[in-house]
Amino acid sequence: MSAELGPLVFRFLEYMESERNASPRTVEAYHRSLQLFRRWAGESFVTWEDCGADIFRSWLYEAMNEELKTSTIRLRFAALRSFYEYMMRREGLKVSPLAEVSLPRATQSLPVHLSLRQMEELLSLPLRVPVDKKSPAWLPYRDAAILELFYSCGMRLSELVGLNADSLRPGENCIRVLGKGRKVRLVPVGDYARESVERYRDMAGVYGREPLFISRLRRRMSCRSVQLMLDKYLRCSEIPFHISPHKLRHTFATHLLDAGADLRSVQEMLGHSSLATTQIYTHVTKSRMQAVYRQAHPRAGWEED
Repeated sequence: MSAELGPLVFRFLEYMESERNASPRTVEAYHRSLQLFRRWAGESFVTWEDCGADIFRSWLYEAMNEELKTSTIRLRFAALRSFYEYMMRREGLKVSPLAEVSLPRATQSLPVHLSLRQMEELLSLPLRVPVDKKSPAWLPYRDAAILELFYSCGMRLSELVGLNADSLRPGENCIRVLGKGRKVRLVPVGDYARESVERYRDMAGVYGREPLFISRLRRRMSCRSVQLMLDKYLRCSEIPFHISPHKLRHTFATHLLDAGADLRSVQEMLGHSSLATTQIYTHVTKSRMQAVYRQAHPRAGWEED
């Protein structure tokens, strides 16, 4: 951690990691947000305790003038709010200056997802695309297993790369996933995904506590490596837009709800702590239902939204 932030911030980040079980990504995002504010404040900064609402309003005003995404602004201020709440609980601060700062309302965009046909095309590509002769024989089977697991389980990218070989035991229909806040959840695995993982695991010879998905050098795959792998197959597909591993998670949730799955079960499978987070997918299915009705019913008579 950079020295300019001081020991108070160090204690806060340590608290988030050890007591609040925040993920490494959250801790890093909070660190970066506090660092951005501190650098912006420059010589006008004295101590964290001396910062008032006006300086945070100025930072907010500048961020909005730069036309930063609302989600980015809210993330930065979430870090500051958490920091000052920590100071009130642990450091004797009486009032948080952030209590007087009003943030722009969160805008909710509908998650992008693949159609069933597009998803099936993507799943078929690892075993159809020509492989470099120098690649290990198990590599396309690894890629197939990764894509099958994403679609079958809807897990986050960080959760997938964190899997060990024994996260899915032979013959079992659930996989153990270490999610946000280091919480373990069991997620159902379909037959296609389970068989794909077992075939790859046997070919690659990964067992027990070894990383499940490995690189050519037999090290745990990074998040970046998975994205590059996905990009490679997208270039070979007819899918007309770019997708990230997270959009495969959106696809998993949307297809389940389209087929009649209940929202609470999808929430548990996704590992959402709040049902409100999962409810965004109901807007996707509702929008599609309305579009189908508008196109198919002779007396729908609806104007385009």
